[in-house]
Amino acid sequence: MTHDLDALAPVTPVTPVAFHILLALATGERHGYAIMAATALSAGTVYRMIKHLVAAGLVTPAARPTSTSDDERRRYDRLTPPGRAVAQAETRRLTRLVGHARAVLLTGGDGAGARDDDHHAPPTATADRSVP
Repeated sequence: MTHDLDALAPVTPVTPVAFHILLALATGERHGYAIMAATALSAGTVYRMIKHLVAAGLVTPAARPTSTSDDERRRYDRLTPPGRAVAQAETRRLTRLVGHARAVLLTGGDGAGARDDDHHAPPTATADRSVP
């Protein structure tokens, strides 16, 4: 059975916090502290969002590693196949958005003349968007 991955993404964009956590889990199972380290999000934000992602079926608890050096209090999570599909669909959506932004903002609004190296322009200050 094949799925249109873009159809699995929510109608509204995935929140930045959810996307950060999905990306952190895309490389493998992690516990909350490792997710916090990978995303620079606070503990409350990470654990609250993981609860939502589990309820949505995008993340699921994973078995603890059998390593004796691992803290037994750590709870591991991993992406589900739908979670990976949503992260991929959101990546495609953001890629299209950045392409549109380049065309509009870096080329005078008509989209003509965009170059591959346009994305190397110095970043501008942006508001902190790491809200839950």
